[in-house]
Amino acid sequence: MQLISKTYWGGAPMNMRRAPKEFGLESLILKAQDFREHRALVWTNPKNPKPKTGVVVMHPRGDFSHHYVIPRLVEAGVAVVGGNTRNPNNDTTTVHEEIVLDVASCVALLKHRGVKNVVLIGNSGGGPLNGFYQAQARKAKGQRLAKTPGGRRTWLNDAEMIPADGLIYLSSHKGEGMIMNEIIDPSVVDETRPHLTDPDLDMYDPKNGFKIPGALDGADARWSEYAPEFVARFRAAQIERIKRIDATARAMIAENERAEALHSDPDFKKLPRERQTEILRREAFEPVITIYRTMANLHYVAQHLDPSARDYGSIFSPRPDLMNWKFFGFGRYATPHAWLSTWSGLSSFANQLHDLPQIEEPSLFINAGKDQEIFPKTDAIPMFDAIRSKDKTYVDFPNARHYFEPEFGAKDAPDVDKVMDVIVPWVLERFGV
Repeated sequence: MQLISKTYWGGAPMNMRRAPKEFGLESLILKAQDFREHRALVWTNPKNPKPKTGVVVMHPRGDFSHHYVIPRLVEAGVAVVGGNTRNPNNDTTTVHEEIVLDVASCVALLKHRGVKNVVLIGNSGGGPLNGFYQAQARKAKGQRLAKTPGGRRTWLNDAEMIPADGLIYLSSHKGEGMIMNEIIDPSVVDETRPHLTDPDLDMYDPKNGFKIPGALDGADARWSEYAPEFVARFRAAQIERIKRIDATARAMIAENERAEALHSDPDFKKLPRERQTEILRREAFEPVITIYRTMANLHYVAQHLDPSARDYGSIFSPRPDLMNWKFFGFGRYATPHAWLSTWSGLSSFANQLHDLPQIEEPSLFINAGKDQEIFPKTDAIPMFDAIRSKDKTYVDFPNARHYFEPEFGAKDAPDVDKVMDVIVPWVLERFGV
């Protein structure tokens, strides 16, 4: 049963359709200030060997080293770092207080090479990653976050974090945790028995307003209608499920900490060998939480809740009611620390609505009108309004999708060219080459 959106059939939709006309390319292994390595490609224009402006494009887990913004920027004379974090294509262990150090090393790479102005481009989850980085980088050492949501010490107050000079939010969402708050299925009754469902909270139950599509591709799908009372109960129950998983994650961390305390006790070596081994294993143990059914946003199937030009379904599938049961989706596996730092919208510090009011640098916010994950009144407008900068611009592309990708099978991406017609002049006018 093929449920994946056609957007993904031909490869990652965020990848460039063509290379720059002329370019130099370096493949680097960068080292963050906590000594973790990550990879990046540095794209440059041979005609401009000492660029005045550079761009960093990254995502918490996605590989943006061949991102679609790169060709036009390079052709304009801008240096571009397409960076990966330390966790490419797998965010099971992603802690945002760690991966912002990977952003820091990309910014530092350009600055230390003499690039005067660095612009961060955040596409999708790259937006809150960059917003979190910038909010922390603007603070002096000693004023940054000292602890992760799970209680671990961060490196942020020891690290070189050079603030960027401008930010571009491109189909950016509010934060991975904020996304999870709105997509997690609240009808899950028991985290260990994912088939058990509370029918009164099941958005995919026709008695609650869902209209079942007749085809797997969702081609004949009709938009569902949910009563305000159901919407309110559903959203409240989503938050309650997040709270339960938060409590589970914190209990797991507490068990590790109890074992750590026993290991540190002066009498540890007096314990029987078997008891010492048990304590050491519990101290070392890092469980993984499985989060089932994370494709349950009412907006996927209910146009009336936040009207836009979007198609039915999610960016991952035209049948979210079935995809909700598959492996592919947001935040399906996470260690307790990764859950709290990245995927819990109640605990994560990577929250655009918190970070954007701290950012004063020039900001360009671009919305895709047909986006199936980011919605105008729910997401885009509140984020733009939250940006503190006096130099901020909102541009809407009413007929563009999340990655500005074309129709399935098309060789060219005209919406990418249209968005680059906005991005390139915005960068050059403010920062030059």
